[in-house]
Amino acid sequence: MVALVSTVAYLGLEARAVEVQCQIAPGLPAFALVGLPDKAVSESRQRVSAALTAMGLALPPKRITVNLSPADLPKDGSHYDLPVALALLSAMGIVDGEQIADFIAVGELALDGRIIPSPGVLLAALHASEQDKGLICPAAQGSEASWASGVPVVAAPNLISLLNHLKGRQVLLPPLPGRADPPERGPDLKQVKGQETARRALEIAAAGAHNLLMAGPPGAGKSLLASCLPGILPELTPAEALEVSMVASVAGTLEDGRISRARPYRAPHHSASIAALTGGGLKVRPGEVSMAHLGVLFLDELPEFQRQVLDSLRQPLETGEVTVARANAHVTYPARVQLIAAMNPCRCGHLGDPAQACSRAPKCAADYQSKVSGPLLDRIDLHVDVDPVRAADLALPPPAEGSVEVAARVARARQIQTARLDGTGRRTNAELDGDLLDAHATPDEPARKLLMQAAEAMRLSARGYTRILRVARTIADLAGAENISRIHVAEALSYRRQAPRA
Repeated sequence: MVALVSTVAYLGLEARAVEVQCQIAPGLPAFALVGLPDKAVSESRQRVSAALTAMGLALPPKRITVNLSPADLPKDGSHYDLPVALALLSAMGIVDGEQIADFIAVGELALDGRIIPSPGVLLAALHASEQDKGLICPAAQGSEASWASGVPVVAAPNLISLLNHLKGRQVLLPPLPGRADPPERGPDLKQVKGQETARRALEIAAAGAHNLLMAGPPGAGKSLLASCLPGILPELTPAEALEVSMVASVAGTLEDGRISRARPYRAPHHSASIAALTGGGLKVRPGEVSMAHLGVLFLDELPEFQRQVLDSLRQPLETGEVTVARANAHVTYPARVQLIAAMNPCRCGHLGDPAQACSRAPKCAADYQSKVSGPLLDRIDLHVDVDPVRAADLALPPPAEGSVEVAARVARARQIQTARLDGTGRRTNAELDGDLLDAHATPDEPARKLLMQAAEAMRLSARGYTRILRVARTIADLAGAENISRIHVAEALSYRRQAPRA
């Protein structure tokens, strides 16, 4: 007789069905686990044996074989402990196999029989919902699993309570969904004094989810401006919050089942590797660009990143997803991010400052800025120079407009875009392309003439031309204008990349 228990294998944000098969046959005592397990899965034999011993159960002195089917699908992670234990208990006749046939089980086992958290429970719950099955998971992740509506969830703290629940001796109450935390607001734009051009560019970037590059000397306020961006972005919709939480679940960062409505904000250090930024590693975990999905990826000191690392972002910025290719698997994670970058004009940071003149200008600026490739810069919609703030500006009272007022305008512009793009699979102006661009971002005749003249003078690429139209559409939305006019195109052109200053 072979006992069967259902579980899942994670491949990116996809949960694939895995069947745990357990057979106890006569022969010399042995415990074999097959089906392309990695080191963590292979070690589950010791954890399962210790957990059963803690319950007062001993493995039968026979040959035990556990197969993870399909056998050609690589298995990794500690969440196979619980389904292996249940399959073994079913083969031993302690658990009724029919009782657990309609459940998917995930969870790691401690040596004392406790069922402890493992990454990916939300994905397993969504898979169980698609298969019309229930989910058995750790008690600590019951609230996370409950976000998948309509899924019967059995959240057990340990193996003994789970067995008692299955035998009817104890009732494990269904867990409640975790809290949906309100967004935490960061610094307020009222803290930014001066920098009117940069504030305006930040508002446009927030309204249309455009990429933004700020260049200026040290201490000009670039990092402060970037940290103010989450405070003016609209909250995640319920569907978007679930998308973001799925990535966090796979990464193991979803704590206590709490789903946040705040957009992610990630600011990796410039020493980050390609795997850290785009994803990878032994288990192909999501990188920073995926952890920032539907949020902000802030890259401070942009030229200090390795050039190969920066160029690895070119494809995710264009397609909204990143594919990590390995010999045994191709894993795709979502990566629809808003890139905000900051850099100094040159290595010393004082290019163009008469008080602290750069001694190697203009070569210093050319060498420093050339570390960022042209194709990556072409994918950035807004380029703005952040000038140093004078002491007189710092002595002025706070600006009349703060994050609350700017966020209201951004929200109205986003509502216009949501209504316009309903049913298209797009969310913001930054995603306009093809027929959608022709339908919703066609300028009037004076604006078209100005754009054609600028395209010729600035030698815009096809991508640059498209991105100017997207930015102009956002500027028009902020103004409440239905059509793109000359003034909108002119402002959009002012944010295109200029030649390095000498």
